[in-house]
Amino acid sequence: MECLSGIVERITFQNEENGFSVIKIRSKGYSDLVTVVGNITGINVGSVVNLKGQWRFDSKYGKQFAVKEYTETIPATVAGIEKYLGSGLIKGIGPVNARRIVKKFKEDTIRIIEEEPDRLVEAEGIGLKRVEMIKKAWQEQKEIKNVMLFLQSQGVSTSFAVKIYKTYGNDSIKLVRENPYRLADDIWGIGFKTADQIARKMGYDPNSYERCRAGIIYSLNQLANDGHCFATRQQLEKLGIEILEIEKEKVEDTLKKMLQEKSIIFEGEDAFYLPPFFYSELGVAEKIKELISKESKFKSFGVEEIIEQVQRENGIIYDEIQLQAIRAAVSSKFMVLTGGPGTGKTTTTLAIIKIFEKMQARVLLAAPTGRAAKRLAEATGMEAKTIHRLLEFKPADGYLRNSDNPLECDVLIIDETSMVDIILMYNLLKAVPRDAVVILVGDVDQLPSVGPGNVLRDIIASGIVNVVKLTRIFRQAQGSMIITNAHKINKGIFPVVKSDRKSDFFFIAENDPQKIVEQIKSLCSQRLSKYYKVDPIADIQVITPMQRGEVGARNLNEVLQETLNPTSVYTYSGGTKFKLNDKVMQVKNNYDKNVFNGDIGRITHIDLEDKQVRIMFDDLEVEYDVTELDEVVLAYATTVHKSQGSEFKIVVAPLVTQHYMMLQRNLLYTCITRAKKIFILIGSKKALAMAIKNNKVTQRNTMLAERLKEADILKG
Repeated sequence: MECLSGIVERITFQNEENGFSVIKIRSKGYSDLVTVVGNITGINVGSVVNLKGQWRFDSKYGKQFAVKEYTETIPATVAGIEKYLGSGLIKGIGPVNARRIVKKFKEDTIRIIEEEPDRLVEAEGIGLKRVEMIKKAWQEQKEIKNVMLFLQSQGVSTSFAVKIYKTYGNDSIKLVRENPYRLADDIWGIGFKTADQIARKMGYDPNSYERCRAGIIYSLNQLANDGHCFATRQQLEKLGIEILEIEKEKVEDTLKKMLQEKSIIFEGEDAFYLPPFFYSELGVAEKIKELISKESKFKSFGVEEIIEQVQRENGIIYDEIQLQAIRAAVSSKFMVLTGGPGTGKTTTTLAIIKIFEKMQARVLLAAPTGRAAKRLAEATGMEAKTIHRLLEFKPADGYLRNSDNPLECDVLIIDETSMVDIILMYNLLKAVPRDAVVILVGDVDQLPSVGPGNVLRDIIASGIVNVVKLTRIFRQAQGSMIITNAHKINKGIFPVVKSDRKSDFFFIAENDPQKIVEQIKSLCSQRLSKYYKVDPIADIQVITPMQRGEVGARNLNEVLQETLNPTSVYTYSGGTKFKLNDKVMQVKNNYDKNVFNGDIGRITHIDLEDKQVRIMFDDLEVEYDVTELDEVVLAYATTVHKSQGSEFKIVVAPLVTQHYMMLQRNLLYTCITRAKKIFILIGSKKALAMAIKNNKVTQRNTMLAERLKEADILKG
């Protein structure tokens, strides 16, 4: 092996999954920065690194040094110390304060911070409050280094060390040694596989019950991530054998023991549930049955006279299907209003609200996401909340609105219900008063919820509640090719792809993924923003079927960030560069911060001194520590699944045959219906035809429809 040493100038990339990093170092004898690749974790800008490895030539990136072993030392020169401290390593010391401290203490700086930190007040502009922050941060990063070294000794990526330390503090090493599998339960982002790597390195028995149990729970959670409420025995055995690499008999023994301790529940002929999904599915069925067991208190009102009155006062004539929906809403306790774009769901919802208001009913409106709630509020002129806010969710206490403290309403209307998963629906229905009317509004042909269940589809399929399906496209919507083509695709018909400048639907034929990326760059940065006079970051959204690949969300985000956001103010987290003014998306429900999976915001402030980032979500500005930025991703481009419930002025969507795994009719339909003004599809007609032809709705393991059909529901 060859040796190389130098100062870390830049961390270009870090993969949180496996620790693979790309760094640039300045090394004696080389005029340019040297590219170093390999498993290099816990390194900071300004560190002095001693590397062992081999030189290699990459056809795309050129000459690189591939690391096999490395050591890190704190820099000894004044310039090196200043760069090291100013890199954001220690909260409270950014480039400005690093310069001030090093100017005062020179080569003695690190010793002063380590041994006499109270003397830092001698440096210009450093107050007592700042000194306390630096002392705490220095101690923390030392502890984190210990955790990193421990995990590194187990042969595992240490990119999660900060999270482990934040969760367990000084007990980190002790608790991980005792039971590494607890990491998968306690720390977001660490899955069973990472915990299993640590456990194996520590010599844990691969056949131990703790390991097998953790693997089964991981398998059930993986299936839940794919939308399933339960697993069949065959699915669990297959996943268990694949993931745990154990015999089928061992999986069966583990399942028996887990059933005894009630960490899983067996139901029906072949369904293994995690308890939250079982009780939620059972609970939704019970609550709907309970609601429809009573007659609506509005049934006795003279609805026809009220309809006449509302039509006269507002100068409106409702058509037959809208009248059918109004009558169903008034006579039902639980109703579904469904239909595609342009069929008048919003107009009909507004009509229903007006009728109920004439009856002096208290109407509450909600939607699963902030954007959907905002759109509902704009359309109706009424307050609309997210379901979490409606239920007054508090992280420590859960949902404050529940069966003991129900919502104060006579009518509850939920929009974009196709996005609501089984657990959220259960918590919502628990808070509905017994005599209230529930109206679910949504497009059943869109993709189902990201979370487990297929709630809207199952409720409709059960046949026990009133369903009104709007099918007629209103005249004002008939002129929109977005709406016309969405309906064509939904029926399996190839869309109209010839368009003129006045159209709102465009198709650009291109097979080469690289050329598609160039087209997207040009459209977002120049052509669309100039022609339609829009903000390219706020008003144009790229939506793609997949995360990976050249036209996947990850690569497109890097390309568009570079193209659309030239600012030099940025910070790094997990290999992602976050810049001031970047468009980002929250990918985890964070109840403390009141932001939820799918919320889109803009980075408004980056504080390198205090390692804080502020993000504006609509009218809410939220503060993140740099270590929390793994909860957000760049959102110049996003997947179709993540775009659900949102609408954008302009949508640009690549569609290539390489995406064959995701070429589905309902996915393309959902993508097109995200566009409010303009939709541009770039790709091949072959890929488009493949997507339209594939109408296989992925089956999800749920029993909600069957439970609703049952005459009697056993109490859980």
